[in-house]
Amino acid sequence: MDLLFATGNPKKSEELKALLSLHDYNVLDLNDLHIDTEIEESGKTLHENANIKATFLCDYTQKTALAEDSGLEVDALFGEPGVYSARYAGIPKNDSLNTQKLLQNLQNIENRAAQFRTVIALVSQKGTFSFEGIIRGKIIDTPRGINGFGYDPVFVPDGYDQTFAELSSDIKNKISHRANAVQKLITFLTINKHLL
Repeated sequence: MDLLFATGNPKKSEELKALLSLHDYNVLDLNDLHIDTEIEESGKTLHENANIKATFLCDYTQKTALAEDSGLEVDALFGEPGVYSARYAGIPKNDSLNTQKLLQNLQNIENRAAQFRTVIALVSQKGTFSFEGIIRGKIIDTPRGINGFGYDPVFVPDGYDQTFAELSSDIKNKISHRANAVQKLITFLTINKHLL
């Protein structure tokens, strides 16, 4: 079954395709659909942004669509960068500059506890549904690893010694915030296929 995914980010798309292909879902993103519209993420929360993107694609295609928004929430920074994670250091989006700003803001702060949070919105003609996934961890001082994207090189998930950027995609796709949210989505879809 095809699922339309409101993203043009190939790395996010790759992760979601890998997770959902295990359950016989074929994910088509904005690039696959040849839609080059930039969807403005004007929401003040992850839920709002996910809903904005999924609603746009559902309205555009008249088909069920999903979208996700993710953020890194650092305890000592009162949840920053949160919904602004992708543009923390400004526009245009730049992973390296975002990470630099984060590490600068955490200088001389001992509490490095943080979490990644993902919200997935599924929008169909029959309603809007949300699924949330969280993984706790800590921020380290020096980026490590070449896998992943965003803040992955400085985030070490609880129970591991490696950053998300050092872990294999197989492990990350089992434990990540996105994987947790996708698992809830899959459970929902299995029970509620009539809503698609």
